Amino acid sequence: MQLAPSASRPRALPMAIALAFGLGLPLAPISGSALEGPAPAKPGEATAPAVAAKPRVVIVATGGTIAGAGADAANSATYQAAKVPVDKLIAAVPAIAQVAEVRGEQAFQIASESFTNAQWIQLAKQVSALVKRDDVDGVVITHGTDTVEETAYFLDLVVKTDKPIVMVASMRPSTAISADGALNLLDAVVVAGAKDSRGKGVLLTMNDEIQAGRDTTKRVNIKPSAFFSQWGPLGMVVEGKTYWFRAPVKRHGTTSEFDIDSIDALPEVAIVYGSGNMHPEPYTSAVAGGAKAIIHAGTGNGSVAGYLVDTLKDIRGKGVQIIRSSRVGDGFVLRNAEQPDDKYDWVVAHDLNPQKAKILAAIALTKTQDTKELQRIFWEY
Repeated sequence: MQLAPSASRPRALPMAIALAFGLGLPLAPISGSALEGPAPAKPGEATAPAVAAKPRVVIVATGGTIAGAGADAANSATYQAAKVPVDKLIAAVPAIAQVAEVRGEQAFQIASESFTNAQWIQLAKQVSALVKRDDVDGVVITHGTDTVEETAYFLDLVVKTDKPIVMVASMRPSTAISADGALNLLDAVVVAGAKDSRGKGVLLTMNDEIQAGRDTTKRVNIKPSAFFSQWGPLGMVVEGKTYWFRAPVKRHGTTSEFDIDSIDALPEVAIVYGSGNMHPEPYTSAVAGGAKAIIHAGTGNGSVAGYLVDTLKDIRGKGVQIIRSSRVGDGFVLRNAEQPDDKYDWVVAHDLNPQKAKILAAIALTKTQDTKELQRIFWEY
């Protein structure tokens, strides 16, 4: 008679002995190993596989609220950004050491609204150099929330790698009650070190969610749940594990035609915000200031007021690109709807909001001035 296996062998043995007595079966002597567990492996015998090496993650710090400090624990919206250096950010989250081998680099120590083209280029070159290293499996970038979506999209377009690049930020300084930065940073390291994060482009990890850097945007200025994408998050991080639900389809990373290693400067691109009762001066002033393209953040479907059409046509005639985006949070701008874009030689930004359209336009203009090519780029990225 064969006995069913038991998860608890010492408890099963007395039952087997009693059953053997009841059936009149001879009892075999019980070895000490049956009670004490398996003997140690002898020399030359196979042993259990070694614990997998931890991923190697570099945290590049740029400042922002995640490195901020307030005067009081009750200050969640009033504080000074960019005060805590990267080594203290890492030391404040001891659990990071359990999920990855981490080291830090301090790129900048600024509030993110102060980012310029020069700093985006510098950061992208630094990250590009890091992901080329064999001893780096992923990169985390701490950043302020105000422009993190722009930095994320810029890196998504110009850093040619399939290694995870993860942006992380916080809405509350580290000194605040219920500060969100520590868990956000831990989650970002988890995502950067996860093999299933590869090839998904630049990511943003906040509030337990994994957002696509291309799609996500800041919609709330005083709550931890500040970032949204109209297409939804890619996944979540729960108790140190990644859960994925969708993948990005737009070109990025290794499939991008842009490469930060060949970009040293960006052309100026201006945004003019649409409203009722507009005036031409913001557009003409942008051109006078050296803008090579103007993102028209129009109402509705990127609408242009009838009394501004001639101004925009004249600007385009001078070689400055006109790109119709929308001030509306969701949806996308349809070409040749509201305005005859083909006739006026204008471009539409598709589903990119004005600030992301500005990033793509600046990068695209380093390659081409052709309107048809620019429109292709806006469809594909």
